[in-house]
Amino acid sequence: MEKEKEKVSRDGGGNILEKLPDAILTEILRSLDLETLSSLSSVSRSLNSSVCHLLLSFSSLDLTSFSPDSGTLGALVSRHGCLKNISVDCLRLHDRPLENLLGEHVVELNLLKCSFLSYNFLVSIGTKCPNLRLAIRPAKAPHVSCRIFHFKLSFGYGKIYSRGAILSEDIRIEKKVLMLELVGREAPEIFRTNLTWMLRGCSALETLSLKIRLTELDAEGFRGMEFLLPKTVRSLKLQPVRGHDMIHFMHEVGVNMDYLNLSSSFNIPQSSGTFGFKLQHLVLVLDVISDELIISITNALPLLIELDLEDRPTNEPSAHQDLTNIGLQSLCSLHCLTRLSLVRNKRNCHSASFKRTNDMGIFLLSEGCIGLESVRLGGFSKVSDAGFASVLHCCQNLEKFEVRNSLVLSDLAFHDVTRAPCCLVEVRLLNCYFITSETVKTLASCRNLEVLDLCGCRSIADPELSSISALHNLTTLNLGGADITDSSLSVLGWGDLPITSLCLRGCKRVTNRGISLLLKGKGTINKTLAALDLGHMPGISDKAIYTIAEAGLGITDLSIRFCFFVTDSALEALAFKRDLNKHRKPIRRLDLFKCIGLSAKSSQLLRVPSFCCLWWLGVGGTCLASEGNAVIKESCRKRPWLTLCFEGCEIGCHDGWQFHLPENFDN
Repeated sequence: MEKEKEKVSRDGGGNILEKLPDAILTEILRSLDLETLSSLSSVSRSLNSSVCHLLLSFSSLDLTSFSPDSGTLGALVSRHGCLKNISVDCLRLHDRPLENLLGEHVVELNLLKCSFLSYNFLVSIGTKCPNLRLAIRPAKAPHVSCRIFHFKLSFGYGKIYSRGAILSEDIRIEKKVLMLELVGREAPEIFRTNLTWMLRGCSALETLSLKIRLTELDAEGFRGMEFLLPKTVRSLKLQPVRGHDMIHFMHEVGVNMDYLNLSSSFNIPQSSGTFGFKLQHLVLVLDVISDELIISITNALPLLIELDLEDRPTNEPSAHQDLTNIGLQSLCSLHCLTRLSLVRNKRNCHSASFKRTNDMGIFLLSEGCIGLESVRLGGFSKVSDAGFASVLHCCQNLEKFEVRNSLVLSDLAFHDVTRAPCCLVEVRLLNCYFITSETVKTLASCRNLEVLDLCGCRSIADPELSSISALHNLTTLNLGGADITDSSLSVLGWGDLPITSLCLRGCKRVTNRGISLLLKGKGTINKTLAALDLGHMPGISDKAIYTIAEAGLGITDLSIRFCFFVTDSALEALAFKRDLNKHRKPIRRLDLFKCIGLSAKSSQLLRVPSFCCLWWLGVGGTCLASEGNAVIKESCRKRPWLTLCFEGCEIGCHDGWQFHLPENFDN
């Protein structure tokens, strides 16, 4: 027996699996998680080959959980010749590596955070991806299987090439999708020219999403798009676009709709796809939302299911260029509408709001659109509790409800929410200063609630907050800016809520003791919590970070920006936060922006083996970004999957990637 054990150990322990028939071995490998697969691939060449063969059978690749460099992307693409659905975080990539992804086999392409991508890449898409079209498999294969690469993946014997990928197989329907997030560094004319070439080549698109950041001038780039857009498009997302251009766009669509109706009345034959858009989902970021725009949309797109409009005016709109109750009432003609979002952003004008709408407009909207399942209203400064309450009581299928920047919304709007016919799953009340803990108590009766976001509701305090413990399905809780103390965290620490994301940013009365009560209680949150935000909290110091490293078993994303009393010692504790025997997960994303208590010596903690699984690190405003910069870059040469952010972005650079400089990625 001892000799057998010695032989198994000497052979790497792979002989037993290798003797199994290929079909049985494949089924066993399919049931394993990616960490186990990665370990098996390093046991022997035979198992490495089996694992790689299994991975090659997947048709979808998702690299959006981290930002791969060109080497990592190239290693993946070289081993996958038939990827049909591709999603990539392009924060560190230029044109050439991405061009290797393109081909006739691609039917869905999502390229996010394209900081360094040129407009010429649009031509490459149109030329190399003519088959961005619908592909339906037989109904006998409805199963969808997804495997998540939260761990290292070996494609060569003992070589690591990728982390954070998602591979999928057996997808029944593959939609023709194209999503691009670009930076507007070139002239709008260049963009329009290249966009024309792309849309001519991708003539069968169903979903098109084009977002351009950094400059508002590129709003001109979408002018005349109604003549280029494939008639097969069902979902359209554009950012930024000018309101008057979209009004003209809708006018052209309306003319085509009239032609279709006339042709149908006289039985005139027509070629498929020649006239008429059949848009069902429309998402726009504009300069201004007006009655004329809303009315033109409702007239041109009567089958609309989703309407998401956000404007960013530079000054207060005039009376004839603003949204009023008339525009809200016109939405009642959209009988298929289930998701509605109307938001006025204060980014360019701090006083901007929908001042010409009131409760009457919301009453009319609620009565006419009773089929709404998701409602998001931002900047409706003249709408009172009665108006918002009407949405809750009239929309019988309502599951998601969000209000932003309301000056008068209070607890009264939710007073009778228990009598409302809707079944709320997600509630977000952002910067609503008159919302107190009474609303939390009332919402506790919504037992299906999964997301509760109260960011900026600074009147929320400890009383009645214990009622949250009744929400047994709650996974996301945001109490940012609330006036809570350590005792509130004690309630969460002793509860059994399945919370995976918790934000306490700006809770200035919470101290190190509160974090200890949260994570060292006898509840389940220390195991379920994956993302924790402790930014802008003066009561947080090294002691709280020690608690997180010791007791925060599941925490992988941590933000401690503007925590001035965090020092090198705390960072060292996080660097080695991994103990597989106790199921303690390592830190993957860490935000240290403006942690001025850190010294340049802490950059040594980025050397292997510390922070072994780190994907994203924000070091802006610290000594790590100045004196320790060279040391960090040298250390990161051995970590091609690690993204360093010097610009002060939030975790993942989801809103700020457009400001990144090329030299910060020259590792």
